[in-house]
Parts: sequence; structure tokens; C-alpha cells
Amino acid sequence: MGFPRLRPRRLRMNNILRKMVRQNQVLIEDLVYPLFVIEGEGIKREVSSMPEVYNFSIDELLLEIDEVKKLGILAVILFGVIDADKKDPIGSQAYDDDGIIQRALQAIKGKYSDLLVIADVCLCEFTDHGHCGIIKGSDVDNDATLELLAKTAVSYAKSGADIIAPSDMMDGRVKAIRDELDKNGFSHIPIMSYSAKYASAYYGPFREAAASAPKFGDRKTYQMDPANGDEAVKEVMLDIEEGADIVMIKPALAYMDIIHRIRERVVCPVAVYNVSGEYAMVKAAAKNGWIDEKKVVLEMLTGFKRAGADIIITYHAKDAARWIKEEGGF
Repeated sequence: MGFPRLRPRRLRMNNILRKMVRQNQVLIEDLVYPLFVIEGEGIKREVSSMPEVYNFSIDELLLEIDEVKKLGILAVILFGVIDADKKDPIGSQAYDDDGIIQRALQAIKGKYSDLLVIADVCLCEFTDHGHCGIIKGSDVDNDATLELLAKTAVSYAKSGADIIAPSDMMDGRVKAIRDELDKNGFSHIPIMSYSAKYASAYYGPFREAAASAPKFGDRKTYQMDPANGDEAVKEVMLDIEEGADIVMIKPALAYMDIIHRIRERVVCPVAVYNVSGEYAMVKAAAKNGWIDEKKVVLEMLTGFKRAGADIIITYHAKDAARWIKEEGGF
């Protein structure tokens, strides 16, 4: 039995019917908004390569969160930005209990106890060389770095972080962090691991925002080769075995196949990071009138959901929340 009895267009004939049979829907609750926090007061400085994304001092960060909450966004992820003269070879500001992230966490949770705050755990924003761990020779010393990552995670948990999100891609870091959190009374704090994080060209604008570009070499010895898919499965399964509660694929747009493969293999929540380069490309094309920004963003986010994402970290979160409300769901 086929055409003319079977006509798939019947289910596309009006907007109500299309919504009724829609298989995937982006919800505001799915979105996580990234925030960059810096030292000082009264500072809201736009990132030149990321229109409408800012470095915020803590006081301005709280004002931004007012808007985030009014839009119905339930979660943010924090990244710290510090002055060059505070950086050192071991990223000590990352695990200083009076560090920028620690103070931001305390300020946020003091005012917004019902906001879910995720703390990114990495050393690259705090080291003077811009790499994600301790340097030995010309590369990152994996095992020596684990202790500092775990120390950072505990410091963030003490300051009020609801979720710890290690993004460094060191082998064994989930176990090291889980053990240290548990030892310090934070067995209830979940870990959202950047499990399949690729050595991507899409990160450029983020490195401007966080002042975290490596001063020499690249991160290809610890972040994944974009050509590899099976390796992503291995990394994810290892992180789950070590205690990850949520796994993440980063970037998202060029890695839909990886999102789908991971979704098919795991029963835990899957997060994706719609990264800075993906955001910047959309903004640039929209500014030139080449695309309809709203339609492209909502289609892209829907694609992440269709591939299998449960959680979407995106710089488009505020705009997407407004558009989803306007559309009555998308």
C-alpha cells in the first residue's frame, strides 16, 4: 500500500497538527546559560567575537541573573576570568577559597538559592601558560594535575556549586574528583563530565572571553581528535565507570553523530555544549542578513534534541527562551 492512500503531508497541514505529532521539543528547562565572571565592580564588557556575551563583575553578574531567571532559565554554568598577574604555572587561583569563582558562587547562592549553578572545573583560565594542567617538559602532566582538579572541585562545592563539571580531559579526573568530593562530605554533588571534548577549531571566541588561549602548542594531546568516533564512546563509558552522573559532548553542531551514538549507549543524562564558534557564526550571518537568526537557532537546538541531548549549554539561551515563549513551545 502506497501513494495515493499514504500521504505523509496530511499530518503537516496546519500548525496545531504539526505540534501534536512533533517528536522532539526544546524546552526552556533544557537550557543552560554560560556566564563569564571577572574581578572588579560595575563591569559589563562585551566579548568582541561574541555579540551580546559579556564579562561580568560579580555585582553585574547578579543583575544578569535577574533577567535569566525571569526568562525561566533554571541553570547557569560559570567560568572565571582573572588578570594576567594573578596567573601562575599551577593555576592556584582555581582552588583558592577566595577565588573569583568561589566568591561568585557564594554571591549567587546567597541571593538565588533556587538557581542551579554549575561550576566548570579546569585550570586553563588560571595558568600563565594557558594549558589545562601542570606542565612537565612540553606537555601536561596528567597525574600531577588530578590532585589540583579535585582540590578545585571541593573548593567550588564548599562555595555552593550544585554540579561540578570537569572540562580538562585528563585521564582519571572523574574518579579523582568523585573520591575527593565524597571524602569531604559532598557525595550528593553530581559530576557533569565533559566526556567527549574534541580539540576543535570552534573554541576561538571562548578563549577570548576567558583569556584562556594556550601560550604554546595546542591541546591535541588531551582533547580528542575530531576524526574519531569510537574513542568518544570509550571516553564516555570510562567516565560513567568512574562516577560521572551526566556526560557531555563538546562541540555540538559538528558532532551530532557522536551525540546520537552516546544517547544509544547510555541511560544517564546527555549534555551538549553549543560552543562559542557555533554561536559567533550564527550571529555574524544574522548580522549580514544571510539567515533568519530565530529560525536557525531554534532549528539547531531542535537538532541537538533530536540527536539525543537532554541538556543544552548555549549562549543563545536567553534569546531561545524568549522565542520558545513566543511560539508556545518549539
